[in-house]
Amino acid sequence: MRRLRACLGAAAAVSLAAVGTTALVAGSASGATTALGNRWYAAAPYLMPLDNDPPDAGAIMDATGLKAFQLAFILAPNGGGCTPTWDGTAAVSSDTAVQSVINTIRAKGGDVSVSIGGYGGTKLGQACSDPATTAAAYQQVITKYGLHAIDFDLEEPEYENTAAVRNEIGAAKILQQNNPGLYVSVTTAGTADGTGWFGKQMLLEAKAQGFTPNNFSIMPFDGGFNGAAAQTGALANFNTILQSTFGWDQATAYAHEGFSGMNGRSDTGEYFPQADFQTVLDFATSHKMDRFTFWSLNRDRQCSPADNGGRTSGTCSSVAQNSWDFAKYSVKFAGATPPTGTPTPTPTPTPTPTPPSSACKTAWNPATVYTAGNEASYNNHNWKAKWWTQNEAPTGAEWGPWQDEGTC
Repeated sequence: MRRLRACLGAAAAVSLAAVGTTALVAGSASGATTALGNRWYAAAPYLMPLDNDPPDAGAIMDATGLKAFQLAFILAPNGGGCTPTWDGTAAVSSDTAVQSVINTIRAKGGDVSVSIGGYGGTKLGQACSDPATTAAAYQQVITKYGLHAIDFDLEEPEYENTAAVRNEIGAAKILQQNNPGLYVSVTTAGTADGTGWFGKQMLLEAKAQGFTPNNFSIMPFDGGFNGAAAQTGALANFNTILQSTFGWDQATAYAHEGFSGMNGRSDTGEYFPQADFQTVLDFATSHKMDRFTFWSLNRDRQCSPADNGGRTSGTCSSVAQNSWDFAKYSVKFAGATPPTGTPTPTPTPTPTPTPPSSACKTAWNPATVYTAGNEASYNNHNWKAKWWTQNEAPTGAEWGPWQDEGTC
C-alpha cells in the first residue's frame, strides 16, 4: 500500500486547452508512437503492476474507456545503488513483466506514465549523488519504456531530506530540458491548510531552481479529512500557497494544481465514496485544475466479506461499489464519457470496525519485520502495521506505519 501512495512539461504555463491537445511523437523499442493528449496523463490513476493483486489493465480500459495509467513505483535498489528498480526489487534494465503490461495498454490505444517514489522505500534522490546522476537513472526508465509522462511522488521519508529533494527537483528539471514535451507532475502530502512544512520547502526548492512542472499535486487524505468538503478546502488553500510561492494569479495557480485522492477507505480510516469523488471532480473541472488522479486501481473493486470492510486494503476499497467505479471519474476528467453499464450501487453506511480485543498482542520488537496487517502491542496499546516496517516504534503519527487499535 502506498501511502500507501505516494509525477515534465516543456511549457511553464499550461492552459486547460493546451493540456488536452499536446502530443509527442516518440520512437523507441517499446513500440510507442504517438502520445495521448496531456489531459489523459493528468487523469491517469495509479496502478501497481507487480503488487497488490494487479488487475487486468485491458479489462479496465474496455469497461471504463480509460486510456492512461500511472504505474508505481520506481525506487533505488533495496541493496543500495543509483539504478532504477520497480519497488526496490526488480531492475528496470532487465524488466519484461511491466513492459508486457505497457504493451497491452498501448495495443489498445492507451499509454502510461511512470511514478517515482511513493511512501517508504529508498528513493533515487536519496541514493544518487547529485541531480545529474539522479536524472541519468530516471532517463533509463524514460528510454526503456518510451515514456511521454512521469510523476515525482515526493513523500516520507524523502521529502524530509533536503539533499534528496534537491536531487529530485534538479533531476526533474534536467529531464524536462532533455525530453521536450515530457509531461510531469510533482505529488506530495496534503494537509488541511494545503500542504505541510516539508511540502512548502519542496515548492521553494522548485522556485529556487527555476523549475515549473505541469502541476504540483497534493494528496488530501490520511490527515484527518472528513469527506469532499475538507478536500476541496485543502485544494483552495494549496492554491493560495502556489500563488504566494510563485507569484501566480489564482487562475494560473489552478492551471498548475492537481488532486491525488484515495478511493474508499484511507490508511487512517477516512472514507471517500463515489459521491465525494464527484464533488472533487466538479471542483477540479470548474477551477480548470490540471490533474485529477487517485490511489489506486488495485483498490477500485469491492471487498469480499472475508476482507472485512472495516479495514483498509491494498486490493479493494472497503466501500460499496462496482468494479472500476472510481476509474470512471478519471475518464470524465479527461473529457471522455465512460460506457454505460450497471449503475453504481446505493452506498451503504460506513462500516464500523470490529472493536479490538482488550488483550495485548505480542510486544513490538524493533528487530522484527512487520508487514501490512501484522499486529503488536506497545505502551499498553495494540497496533496494526499499515505497510512494511522495521525499527519504527508505534506512535499515533498520521504519516507513520502504525494504526492504533486501542488500549489493551
